Amino acid sequence: MAAQESCKNDRMESEVALDAIDRRILQALQAQGRVTYDELAAQVGLSASATLRRVKRLEDAGVIAGYVALVAPERVGLGLTAYLNVRLAKYTDGQQRTPMELFSAAVQSWPEVVECAALTGEMDCLLRVVVQDMAHYSRFVMDQLLKHPSVQDCKTSFVLNQVKATTALPV
Repeated sequence: MAAQESCKNDRMESEVALDAIDRRILQALQAQGRVTYDELAAQVGLSASATLRRVKRLEDAGVIAGYVALVAPERVGLGLTAYLNVRLAKYTDGQQRTPMELFSAAVQSWPEVVECAALTGEMDCLLRVVVQDMAHYSRFVMDQLLKHPSVQDCKTSFVLNQVKATTALPV
């Protein structure tokens, strides 16, 4: 069983060869994920059944990772977005888990954090945080983030205006 999981993970992490039709399918689904197979087939120039087979193959290969509804944060009361550069404490030999491991586990439980990336350079992580307002942001930073034992420092930039936002990859 573990060997099957390992193979599945290897298949999902390695690059998948895509032809022009696969790329058109991906572009169309990224633009409108709820398109019917008939509409998708018409857009890419295949029959509906051939398109369904292609989509299934892309899903099985892990190219299509899932389907979601994109929610407008401001429409659900989440009017403030911030990017936080976080510096973590240094690892010492006596620790069982690294500060990054501890921090990564904690981030999973913080709903305000919608994205976290480990970085090279001066800071260790970049968080994208979405909250209701400045009071909510302050509670999150003071009561959760800065109280985490792995966090040494953080610097915040607030989003004034979103110039571009897309989930579509340039396939």
